[in-house]
Amino acid sequence: MAGLARLLRGTDNEFFDLFDEAGRNIARAGQLLEEMLAGYPESASLASAIRDCEHEGDRITHDVIQRLNQTFVTPIEREDILQLASTLDDIVDYIDEVADYLGLYKIEAPMEQAQTLAGILRAATAEIAQAVPLIRGFRDISHQTVEAHRLENEGDRVVREAIAALFEGGIDPIVVIRWKDIFERLENAIDATERAAYTLEGIVIKNA
Repeated sequence: MAGLARLLRGTDNEFFDLFDEAGRNIARAGQLLEEMLAGYPESASLASAIRDCEHEGDRITHDVIQRLNQTFVTPIEREDILQLASTLDDIVDYIDEVADYLGLYKIEAPMEQAQTLAGILRAATAEIAQAVPLIRGFRDISHQTVEAHRLENEGDRVVREAIAALFEGGIDPIVVIRWKDIFERLENAIDATERAAYTLEGIVIKNA
């Protein structure tokens, strides 16, 4: 059956080209957010560059869907194409939300845990960006996906510590609410990298 599937598989490589673009885009967004939180508030202007990444992610997803509607035989299953495009786009959306909330909530200085989470997120986006090109030949991506899963677990730990810290030391309840929102979106972004890793793993397993 696997041999038959390979014979029937489409040869349209544009989907892989678009996924490569998406991978580079999420890596750039992750890097920008880490830089933004490291130097905030002086680096607040980086929110504009992150917003550009969000728009680029939307453009890539639109191109994937448009290509899918024009292609009869695809190189991987159609539902996998949609799932990967959506998950990669989610990562950038959440990163953009973090940058947006920093300005919206008029954050004066970043919490150390937020900077740590941004570093974890940047590392996770880099792993996904490295894994994405490898699915073109359905090559082994276990190193990248294992690391993405490890980083997600690390992110969960830091988020728990960050939320606990918010409720210690008599912090203003409004500040608690604002930072809790930001931490949740950082967590969502890191979780989305793990979902992308699972999707990539599934694609390689199905098509190897």
